[in-house]
Amino acid sequence: MASGDDDDPIIEEIDVYLAKSLADKLYLFQYPVRPNTMTYDDVNHLSAKIKPKQQRVELEMAINTMSPNYCRSKGEQIALNVDGTTYDESNTYSVKMMDKQTFSSIQATTNTSRYAAAIFRKGELHVTPLQGILQMRPSFTYLDKADSKTREREAANEGGDSSQDEAEDEAKAITVRFARPESEQARQRRIQSYEFLQKKQAEEPWSHLHYHGVKDGRSEHERQYLYCQAMDTTENSELVKTPKEYLAMLMPPLAEEKVVKPVGPSNVLSMAQLRTLPLGDQVKTLMKNVKVMPFANLMGLLASGTDSTAVLRCIQQVALLVQGNWVVKSDVLYPKNSCSPHSGVPAEVLCRGRDFVMWRFTQERSVMRKEISAVIKLPPEDVKEFLEHMAVPRVNRGWEFLLPSDGDFIKKHPDVAHRQHMLWLGIQSKLEKVFNFSKEDFMPKNAPQPEPVHISGEQRLKAAQDRVRENQSSLQQDLNAKRQGAKPSAHIKQELVINREDEPMDTTSPHSSSSIPNGSINGYPISISPISDHTNGNGGSPATSPSPELRDFVSKTFRKHFVLTLSELKRLFNLHLASLPAGHSLFSSISDRLLQDTILLSQCKQILVPFPAQSTAAPDEQKVFGVWETGDTFDKHRRLLFELFTKNYRVKRNMVQTRLVQEFGDDVSKADIDRLLRECCCSRTGMWYLKGTIQS
Repeated sequence: MASGDDDDPIIEEIDVYLAKSLADKLYLFQYPVRPNTMTYDDVNHLSAKIKPKQQRVELEMAINTMSPNYCRSKGEQIALNVDGTTYDESNTYSVKMMDKQTFSSIQATTNTSRYAAAIFRKGELHVTPLQGILQMRPSFTYLDKADSKTREREAANEGGDSSQDEAEDEAKAITVRFARPESEQARQRRIQSYEFLQKKQAEEPWSHLHYHGVKDGRSEHERQYLYCQAMDTTENSELVKTPKEYLAMLMPPLAEEKVVKPVGPSNVLSMAQLRTLPLGDQVKTLMKNVKVMPFANLMGLLASGTDSTAVLRCIQQVALLVQGNWVVKSDVLYPKNSCSPHSGVPAEVLCRGRDFVMWRFTQERSVMRKEISAVIKLPPEDVKEFLEHMAVPRVNRGWEFLLPSDGDFIKKHPDVAHRQHMLWLGIQSKLEKVFNFSKEDFMPKNAPQPEPVHISGEQRLKAAQDRVRENQSSLQQDLNAKRQGAKPSAHIKQELVINREDEPMDTTSPHSSSSIPNGSINGYPISISPISDHTNGNGGSPATSPSPELRDFVSKTFRKHFVLTLSELKRLFNLHLASLPAGHSLFSSISDRLLQDTILLSQCKQILVPFPAQSTAAPDEQKVFGVWETGDTFDKHRRLLFELFTKNYRVKRNMVQTRLVQEFGDDVSKADIDRLLRECCCSRTGMWYLKGTIQS
């Protein structure tokens, strides 16, 4: 410390005094739009006023209209716009020219405890705390007055004879509504609203002031109060604090200020808070606020690395697919026992009306508001709210769906698209009963009908002709044999038996009772027309061996999923049929037997899983097939796993790990086990099941 004192010697000691005479009245004015070399000291100040509680000040200063830099024509034009041509005592500019301007203040900071004004005199420093720091900026309220004058003139020009207007007035029915009791959240939102703050500011009256220039005698008198007035009293004793205490007084440690969070609307949630919620709640919250969203945008809002399959499961619980985009379900926006904030209509009625609007958008890009209102018969405020959730108004085109159709999502997730299509068919049937309409009522006249996928007439005719010729040949052979005393051929009987055994494959989902109806899957027309005589689609003989296209489909599907039940494969095959282009005749009639034969010919084998006796799985769900040979070294791991599942329909992870280590030694890594289970199994309550063998 001694060496430090020698290097930094004290040059001079200055006494510091705290002046308190002006502590509650001293303001610092700043003019941020004016250079510091151009002060307003010599400008004539016409008036001044203040609102002390708000620390708001207004100064009115004269403009030198004789200056060579003043544009007289502009000044006269502004005065004319503001005051008009008539003279009145309330005119802003009495000389028909803009000869003054107003400066209005805003607070530069709300905490001035660390700021003070200091003045140095004869080796003494006198410090006075500041009450406020205000930034003075030009006010343009005269432009608002000019706008109101313009509107008044336009209204006067457009207005007709007032007596005629009064004569045309008729008695109109009015609706009396009683205000609901204000909740605490609503009160907080109202207090923080801009309108409320403006009203509170207007309630405080202005206090008018007298301005004194810098060189005025009153100003010089007031400046004397910047000096401490009690310098000779005993209160001004020497500082007896230690250096550490004195430093702590000069620079107190920063205390963590408790920032009071503003009470915002209940539906406002930051992304950081959102990501602390479970995935289902995240998806529900986002959809409830956004209303309509593409799946890609939803994945972008969620945390990176979120499983898209899990998101797909969650989104289907709170939203419906419309034109490839997800629209929040009506019962999420209007929960049970709630009502419309506009009309008081019950939630159940609102949900039906909004579902009808959503269904209409699955059929067309644009809808007419009058057509919607005529069907659902709800108040116009509710109908408008439904449309604003998912559409935008277009000139002469009604309301157009908010987002472009997302065909990429439909192509990437055809199973989801099909499931949503079937769901919409169920909703449509309910809406038809409730609102008493049919889909054809909304079909535009001369609208092009979608071309269904079907077997052409020529192909059917050729198949029938081949069948007749074949039967005629068989009958002729039997007739000749009878004449020669031989037994007739059993060709026809055998053929009938084969046709009975090799029935067309049921391409419905396991939980559906009917085949895919003709219609569209989110805008893609489909119509499946199986051939009753089980030809191969080209008019030939019954299909007894799989076509190359079928084998290619089965092979690629198993290379992607590794393990499939027969019902799941049929569902994927069903979706594949729906995605075929118009006029495509392949896979028109495939039997379960042919499909199973194709599976076994695609390097796959059936896994005889011992399902429990109380299992509710359908027969097709109990037929499990897995990839047996892919040419990969990982095949042996997969076959060993399948062997475990022939002994029990569920296994534990440690059982799989132990069996693999026994067979392949320590070469089996954790990554290998993870890959094996991820490819072939799904987990539930700590146990692992083959894919498709456990019901969701």
